[in-house]
Amino acid sequence: MSTTTRTARGAKNTGSATAGASPGTAATAAAYATDELPGQTVDAVVIGGGAAGLNGALMLVRSRRTVVVIDSGTPRNAPADGVHGLLALDGTPPAELLRRGREEVRRYGGLVVTGKVVSAAPAAPSAEGDPCFTVTLADGSTLSARRLLVATGLRDVLPDVRGLADHWGHGVVHCPYCHGWEVRDEPIGILAVGPASVHHALLFRQLTDDLVYFTRGNDLDDDTRARFAVRGIRVVDTPVTEVVTAAEGGIAGVRLSDGELVPRSVIAVAPTMEARTEGLAELDLPVRDMPGGMGRHFTTGTAGTTDVPGLWVAGNATDLSAQVGASAAAGALAGAHMNADLAAADTEAALAAARGRSVSA
Repeated sequence: MSTTTRTARGAKNTGSATAGASPGTAATAAAYATDELPGQTVDAVVIGGGAAGLNGALMLVRSRRTVVVIDSGTPRNAPADGVHGLLALDGTPPAELLRRGREEVRRYGGLVVTGKVVSAAPAAPSAEGDPCFTVTLADGSTLSARRLLVATGLRDVLPDVRGLADHWGHGVVHCPYCHGWEVRDEPIGILAVGPASVHHALLFRQLTDDLVYFTRGNDLDDDTRARFAVRGIRVVDTPVTEVVTAAEGGIAGVRLSDGELVPRSVIAVAPTMEARTEGLAELDLPVRDMPGGMGRHFTTGTAGTTDVPGLWVAGNATDLSAQVGASAAAGALAGAHMNADLAAADTEAALAAARGRSVSA
């Protein structure tokens, strides 16, 4: 289940604030004030102004680090009405959550710049060996940083079913933990995309007694069919041709190849989740394909560490299933580790300078 939460029929939605609009929408975050890029090297640049990026920045600025967050302003969960499953903030609109986050980062002296990163690359280290990165934006401006946090999030790729993308973020949902409560007791249809959809169906069965599983050509063995039968899950093997829109704008049902319309008001589908990698090729970060075509993400170590000195990754870019709270926590942990790394580098630089002065004296 991914971090973005979508719901049906006007119910509240939830999602993580990641750096990419969802498929089937033209949703873009509302415009907000942007800071000017500084002219000097900063301690850290954060690529991505979602939950992970902003919380990582917050940890750094509270440690008196100079930080710039680069945010494209197109969060993945822009269509969502509210964030759910986030303690004390349940139901908060995603745009409001991000607004508060930007305000908090700026409160401690951090900068938030609206822009698209087209290149991020390692640069020559300092004389003491401290890492350095050059970040280039689409408008040609550049920024130099000692450390880099990649928090670009992910994009969702939906199955190619006519009409499906039209309802993404509303009647088409994907995470039972994020938005299951909002679609409880609705007639739900599962559009199978692979083996993971079996687990998906069992989770959504907890939320409704009226569940139909559309196999869409995916194999379903006898044992699974028996399990579905005892749980009252209807299985439809006839191919699906489209998701039909109702007169009032919601979902009317699923059209089959034989012409039958199976009434449904909610469709649950597991999209392929792909980390956003645009502009990051020069960082040479390793990526990993998830089994069953579930997605593709950056591989990292503890606290988002990478094999590239001075570079961390946090949030959905490395953990496809992280919800808002988990993404924010990962950003905070990465930010703390970055500050510790900077503190060690500062100490080594001060020691080298002191020794240099001693020798010259």
